Amino acid sequence: MTTRGAARAVLAAALILWTGATLRDAGDAWIDRTVLPQVFWETSVEVRDRHGALLRAYPVSDGLMRMGLSDLADVDPLYRAMLIRYEDKRFYSHPGVDLLAMARATGQAILSGKAVSGGSTLTMQVARLLEDGSTGRWAGKLRQIRVALALERRMPKERILSLYLTHAPFGGNLEGVRAASYAWFGKPPRRLRPEEAALLVALPQSPTQRRPDRHAQAARSARDQVLDRMEAEAVLDPATAQVAQHAPVPHDMRAFPLLAPHLADRLRADDPTARRHDVTIDASLQAGLQGLAARAAKAAGNRISAAIVVADHRTGEILASVGSAGYEAARNGYVDMTRALRSPGSTLKPLVYGLAFDRGLAHPETVIRDAPAQFGTYAPRNFDGEFHGDLPVRKALQLSLNVPVVKLTQALGPARVMSALRRSGAEPVVPGGRPGLAISLGGVGVTLEDLVQLYAALAAGGKGPRLTIMPGEQNTPKRLMGPEAAWQVGHILAGLTPPPGAPRGALAYKTGTSYGYRDTWAVGFDGAHVIGVWLGRPDGTPVPGALGADLAAPLLFEAFGRLKPAFDGLPPPPPTTLIVETADLPPPLQRFRDPGAVFAAPADAPELSFPPDGARLSPSDRLVVKLRGGQGPFSLLADGRPIATGLRGREWALPHPGAGFSTLVIVDANGRSDRVQVELQ
Repeated sequence: MTTRGAARAVLAAALILWTGATLRDAGDAWIDRTVLPQVFWETSVEVRDRHGALLRAYPVSDGLMRMGLSDLADVDPLYRAMLIRYEDKRFYSHPGVDLLAMARATGQAILSGKAVSGGSTLTMQVARLLEDGSTGRWAGKLRQIRVALALERRMPKERILSLYLTHAPFGGNLEGVRAASYAWFGKPPRRLRPEEAALLVALPQSPTQRRPDRHAQAARSARDQVLDRMEAEAVLDPATAQVAQHAPVPHDMRAFPLLAPHLADRLRADDPTARRHDVTIDASLQAGLQGLAARAAKAAGNRISAAIVVADHRTGEILASVGSAGYEAARNGYVDMTRALRSPGSTLKPLVYGLAFDRGLAHPETVIRDAPAQFGTYAPRNFDGEFHGDLPVRKALQLSLNVPVVKLTQALGPARVMSALRRSGAEPVVPGGRPGLAISLGGVGVTLEDLVQLYAALAAGGKGPRLTIMPGEQNTPKRLMGPEAAWQVGHILAGLTPPPGAPRGALAYKTGTSYGYRDTWAVGFDGAHVIGVWLGRPDGTPVPGALGADLAAPLLFEAFGRLKPAFDGLPPPPPTTLIVETADLPPPLQRFRDPGAVFAAPADAPELSFPPDGARLSPSDRLVVKLRGGQGPFSLLADGRPIATGLRGREWALPHPGAGFSTLVIVDANGRSDRVQVELQ
């Protein structure tokens, strides 16, 4: 080559390099100016159990089931390998466009006169899915190429693959591999069989024409084509591929899980922006108890529903929450009966007895008289209309007698009983706002969750945690009564005769029937768990003849059977528990004296009229105290510490003793006293 020729060659090479660089720079600028479509589309709200299992998923606003993908590890690795090998084998090496695949597809189309294979990469398919664009027109294809190249520059391959797995269509209203796996196989896509993975690879290419519930043969043919390719490319061994091709395709679209639906609705309403709610519910237990509630309600009669709440009283975690016998219009199934205010019947009686034990008013072996009694205008009667005369307090509770518990309620004071109920974590509602003696017989509105909360406190030794559905939630127990009193109540309830076939002494439980046979209840606990059940009609109409012992108690024991194979033993008595016969009790405890007899306070004894027992007082620099009766001067103590002495008059504004629960005691000049427990905020 001459010197002039060499110079020309160098000049030509330089011109080619300059032109290539210029075109590359222009292409880079063209890609960098790309305005990407929205990549954060709405995904289904999901509620998941304590192990991450799906309880319920809600469709997005346009009716699609588009379930989010938190991690690629949530998708079976075999499916991912098959997808990339079948759709885009150079996915991890190309820049968004695979020129070799496009050239191959173009050549095949020219030779055969029709499209034989596609040249689109997974990234280009993501671009089309995000823009909902066409693949057939050149303008649409060019736009997909541009978006695909821009996507590759702005996000990692794993994110692009995740977008495909979230937005790819799988037939009907299904988008994304998680929704497809639940709908076609009834499970998450974490572990898929080869035939399942192959079907999910094939479906997005023609989701309408390959829907297995409508076009089974087309779906099977497309699946088998994927399996053949995977065998040819050594992704599957021949034996595995052959077995997979003999497997049937799904014949219908499965329903998504509908576990704890009332609870899920509540969570979604409380936090409408959250896309995922993790709860303490156990999906397997929840499913079993929903079926159990449905069968029990059907057997109980027309229009009857059922509700069940299960909790671990050691942690406060709710493990199951069945709101009705079925989440449907029949039997008013959309009404969540775990949170409906109803009359609890006799299920509050253990609280009254426990408080009486705790305050030294009675002992399980104290003799109490069950006879006609008048409390002002109120004259309670036992359920069977009969009276039993003198009997131990223990027996009065086991027989669920009314007159003895009303006597104890009067001695304690209804306000103190209500205060204790609230302290347990329940939120009772009293008709008219003023509690009376009838609260111990069901004259108060509570929910099933309230009752389980109360019995959890009894089961935990009188100081139980607040029930929760949130994993890891900090929980500070509140003292309801001393451990001795709580154990005594549990020991008495464990002596009740269980339903036929159930083990004796394994469960401390109480039944209840509300006035007019409107509600039947059973609540019980062993050494680890507490369960409450309700049966009745959600509209509040009576169920003639329905009794808690007949309807609710068998369901309670069956629910424990679903929870675990054997009961956890009830705890032994605390060392300081007084376990003696009646004759060995201190004389004041041998027989219960009715209020107004020996232990009645003199008529002019001091009485704190404000704040009332159990009150919650708003923040303030001063504590207002009002007094009736007594003889001055007076002293006021808070939790045993004097905060004011030498007081005269009947109303004072005193220094605030500090936030929290506090016991206020007023003492007059003669040493007589009265006390209330309040919560100072």
